[in-house]
Amino acid sequence: ALDGYLDACRMRGLQMSLNLHRAPGYCINRNDLERDNLWVDAIAQDAFVFLWETFARRYKGVPNETLSFDLLNEPPNVGQYGLTRENHAALIRRTVEAIRAIDPAREIVIDGLGGGHLAMPELADLGVVHSGRGYQPMSVSHYEASWWKGSEGLSEPTYPGFYDGKWWDRETLRTFYEPWRAVEAAGVQVHIGECGCYNKTPNDVALRWLTDLFGLYREFGWGFALWNFAGDFGIVEHGRPGVVYEEMHGFKVDRELLDVLIASRTAD
Repeated sequence: ALDGYLDACRMRGLQMSLNLHRAPGYCINRNDLERDNLWVDAIAQDAFVFLWETFARRYKGVPNETLSFDLLNEPPNVGQYGLTRENHAALIRRTVEAIRAIDPAREIVIDGLGGGHLAMPELADLGVVHSGRGYQPMSVSHYEASWWKGSEGLSEPTYPGFYDGKWWDRETLRTFYEPWRAVEAAGVQVHIGECGCYNKTPNDVALRWLTDLFGLYREFGWGFALWNFAGDFGIVEHGRPGVVYEEMHGFKVDRELLDVLIASRTAD
């Protein structure tokens, strides 16, 4: 199956990011299904490294512009499921070393802690891409998202506006990313591996927030990936009330959001 996805990406001139969403002993969704704990159990850690060694052997020689390895989707917060910055860093270093022993040139990506939101200065020397997230404030991006417990009881969001006792605007977003910019200043490549807005947020609020968010990414020179293309967070047929769609290549595209994305490109 993975070979087929890789071939499909090649045919379309896309890079494939190979990512473990459910790893041995951890998943951000339904972690209770896991028998072992990735952060404290050797059996889970050994299996995790083994999987990446297997991928490294199979795809050795595939160019980085075609394939990169994103080791783990959205690790938990410090203190959650036994994760510490120390045991997380030890596992990541071990895994990167194992991959590079097989495929030294492979581009490797690591997601920030706390679901991708927290920077990792302790891994700034590793020579890998650090991947952040673009979902703050969560009251805007995840309004009425049933899978996020924090959405319960939230009033309809505004932006700029208050959330969790803090005023959120463009400058607040800038401050939020200061730890990531500090890591970047230490020589780390940073990109935003996921960002987007759930379709229950009023369209005018979503567009104001996304304009500020993407504008900062342009200012920082960071690439970013919208979650998702077609779906509740996407640019195609997402179903947010009040949106004007434009037919493009057989898709109904959110024209205003597309314009925001185009304006935020770091290069033509």
